[in-house]
Amino acid sequence: MTKAKVAINGYGTIGKRVADAVMLQDDMEIIGIAKTRPNFETVMAQDKGYPVYTLADRVGSMEEAGIEVAGTVEEMVEAADVVVDCTPGKVGVTNKELYEKAGIKAIWQGGEAHELAGCSFNAETNYEEALGKDFVRVVSCNTTGLCRVLSPLNNEFGVKKARITLMRRSADPNDIKHGPINAIVPNPIKLPSHHGPDVKTVIPGIDVATTAVKLPTTLMHLHTINLELEKECTAEDVESILAEQSRVRFVGQGITSTAEIMELAKDLGRPRGDMWENCVWNESITMYEGELYFFQAIHQESDVIPENVDAIRAMMELESDGQKSIAETNAKMGI
Repeated sequence: MTKAKVAINGYGTIGKRVADAVMLQDDMEIIGIAKTRPNFETVMAQDKGYPVYTLADRVGSMEEAGIEVAGTVEEMVEAADVVVDCTPGKVGVTNKELYEKAGIKAIWQGGEAHELAGCSFNAETNYEEALGKDFVRVVSCNTTGLCRVLSPLNNEFGVKKARITLMRRSADPNDIKHGPINAIVPNPIKLPSHHGPDVKTVIPGIDVATTAVKLPTTLMHLHTINLELEKECTAEDVESILAEQSRVRFVGQGITSTAEIMELAKDLGRPRGDMWENCVWNESITMYEGELYFFQAIHQESDVIPENVDAIRAMMELESDGQKSIAETNAKMGI
């Protein structure tokens, strides 16, 4: 089998997870990762056998730190079929010219604008739209989590109106520079937040508005979902639809917090303690005066990882059926 040659530009929180997920797949392989400095993640990439590439003016500092450099970022891109750009938000846009010049496909993350790629992606919602595309944007962790529940509910019952509050983690667990320490921060103060319009890049026409606050936690995001549906249904009907979604996990059995969900991920033996699925408290699924309510938690470091794998498969046309790609990704990752 000819494997898709995948390069990872940016080997941080998302990049290293995408690299490991890609290497689990039978139809794709990592041909290199790009880092700009010789930190512990660079050392780990080298230890895992990933060829390390860097900027031309950083080769010397890498080699002085004991990192064997395979070449420049430009050389890595030239050797790839598709590059997954996991550089920090608003940085990836500067790389588009490089990818266009090399004539390769590229995937960006949710920190970039929809207009950069013209196709915003969620595997369950619009896999077919990404088939053969040169450029795709995998939407953010929060937008991914919202699409995973809004799309099937919209398909089954019709979402007349969605009003959602996002309680956001202030920073990733390894981040020592950002986030509130002893505060709750409206984010943004001018409402609504950007998450609703981002959902519309994947599910056009849906009436969704979101608000968000940052909290002094690093573990997960928490969403309060409130939907007005077109068709009458019961809480049991909604639970049945969500139970069919492979990237939605019901949590109960004494789990009442994001901390316990993260402990569950570790108990499951997940790499890095990741939780790739939306975690929905099915006991919270409630119909009240004709409107639907429930809570879900989103692991910001990992829920977009399987989506990146599916995006590669769609763009490279390795699989035309979205459900088959999702099943393949899930099987290899252990979802």
